[in-house]
Amino acid sequence: MTWVAFFISFVIWFNFAPLTEAVRVTFDLDKSQISTLLILNVALTIPARILIGALTDRFGPQKVYSGLLAFSAVPCLAFAFADNFTQLAIARFALGFVGAGFVVGIRMVSEWFPPNEVGTAEGIYGGWGNFGSAAAAFTLPSIALIFGGDEGWRYAIALTGLVALAYSFVYYRNVSDAPEGSRYFKAKQTRAMEVTSKGDFFLLLIMKAPLQIALGILAWRLERVGLISEPVQYAIWLLLAAYYAFNAWQAYEVNKSVFTEEVPLIHRYKFKQVAALNFLYAATFGSELAVVSMLPLFFAETFGLSPVLAGMVASGYAFMNLVSRPSGGVFSDRFGRRLTMIVLMAGVVVGYLLMAMVGSSWPVFLAVAVAMLCSFFVQAGEGAVFAMVPLIKRRLTGQIAGLTGAYGNVGAVVFLVIYSMVPAAAFFLVLAATALVGLACSFLLEEPRGEIAEINEDGTVTMIAVSA
Repeated sequence: MTWVAFFISFVIWFNFAPLTEAVRVTFDLDKSQISTLLILNVALTIPARILIGALTDRFGPQKVYSGLLAFSAVPCLAFAFADNFTQLAIARFALGFVGAGFVVGIRMVSEWFPPNEVGTAEGIYGGWGNFGSAAAAFTLPSIALIFGGDEGWRYAIALTGLVALAYSFVYYRNVSDAPEGSRYFKAKQTRAMEVTSKGDFFLLLIMKAPLQIALGILAWRLERVGLISEPVQYAIWLLLAAYYAFNAWQAYEVNKSVFTEEVPLIHRYKFKQVAALNFLYAATFGSELAVVSMLPLFFAETFGLSPVLAGMVASGYAFMNLVSRPSGGVFSDRFGRRLTMIVLMAGVVVGYLLMAMVGSSWPVFLAVAVAMLCSFFVQAGEGAVFAMVPLIKRRLTGQIAGLTGAYGNVGAVVFLVIYSMVPAAAFFLVLAATALVGLACSFLLEEPRGEIAEINEDGTVTMIAVSA
């Protein structure tokens, strides 16, 4: 039931990409406006994943996922029946919130599966859920045609919102946060992530900065296309700086004890593991978000395909989620977290280098094959990242998943801004270079061993295994 919730949230989140051409014609949008909508689609997910991860650790997946699905119907319907570009932009920005649903399921799945199976389970959850973007690309253009007329896209998008609203009630009535007889460990607080050493505290502050920087880049982009004024841009930058300072203070309030006393060894975890996974997810899922958003238009322009056919062809990239992301989890369970990550990131580098070579002289089938090969390594890498996330600190899984997931959107925002400024070939080369840095990060990972200590409400300690 949780992967179905994730699937629906991704259908909604990516219901614009396959209908881009129809929306462009309706509102006579230029390329900069289209790229702005694509960037707005992923921007709010950055803070949303942090917030939703914390709320999940505090209130449990059942309530949080149900509420998120119900909320998503509102901006979805607003986008479907917008009258101008400004309304489209506001609705698309709000729809970025639904992308945070992914982190809810990460915590839910980790509660229901043992350590030697969690990679496979998270991979299936993530892969079949991510398939929602492919399902949107493959079906929504046809649904729009069924409704007929130049604005059939409106009813296709509205339908996805109504489905999410209905499923929110189904999900709430039929799931529980943990198996019967198992305890759901809640975070002590949700103001900031707990760390266990002074060095980790400063690394946490460093890792928080790109979240604000990405939103600052978005503000710059919005000013460039005339959606906001220059004074508003500066005001947003000032607010982001103030928000970062507030977050830093909250982090200090939560973790100030590490400056005066040493955390017992049994309760420590290494935040460098989280930092490495953050960048790896930016290089994998961040690039996937960007590619899924631009690929239908890329195939239409490169090969002269119709919007419907281009959407179907481009869906091959996301279609691979059905097998590739679960494969990343399986490989991680079978061959080890670190080795799997190294091999898969090497494949991502090669895949994007091949994508950079695709041109109009290529047969369409060969271009699709290269896209699917590239997507296998990208999505398997995502599966390998989240095969490791639940094994760092159980009660913080939602927050760790939220921060890691947010970095995926940081990558997407940066990559989409780059896409709006450079040719497609150069865009894919940038993705390859980022993946190369991700490969270097893979060598920093340490294989999870032993057990995690979690403190019960009565003060007793429960040991949770993180390796088979």
